[in-house]
Amino acid sequence: MKTLIIVRHAKSSWEYPVDDKDRTLKLRGITDAHLVANHIATKIDTPETIYSSIANRALHTCAIFTRCLKYPFNKVVIKEGMYDFGGSGLVDTIKSCDNAVNTLMVFGHNHAITAVANTYGSQFFDNVPTSGVVVIQFDTDSWETINAGKTILKVFPKDLK
Repeated sequence: MKTLIIVRHAKSSWEYPVDDKDRTLKLRGITDAHLVANHIATKIDTPETIYSSIANRALHTCAIFTRCLKYPFNKVVIKEGMYDFGGSGLVDTIKSCDNAVNTLMVFGHNHAITAVANTYGSQFFDNVPTSGVVVIQFDTDSWETINAGKTILKVFPKDLK
């Protein structure tokens, strides 16, 4: 059994003229990330492995979640391929995860996050919002062979307000 926890980065700021990878989080994004992270910390087991996109907004979101989950941030694996908006880089990264890992958490970007949730989960989402979390379980022992899984949890900020 494999469990995939996918997280879309929190709401980012467009206030400063910086490269896309360097954009920061808005205050609302930070607040929403804390709200969702604190909630899911009571609903899921701490993942064995966490991957994050190289983008600042994904890393900052990841830092908030790891603190709530009591997962050491220095163990987060930062993946260039997770800076992906279509989904193929995200899927390749997930499918290359070591099979010794049963629970994987990933922090990425839309439309990749929504595409993966809809392609591999059993529940359809028009859009996974910023700070949104979708948890999918797969009846397999190999990340490489994941296909149709079961969506077992979704937590969006609006659900908690």
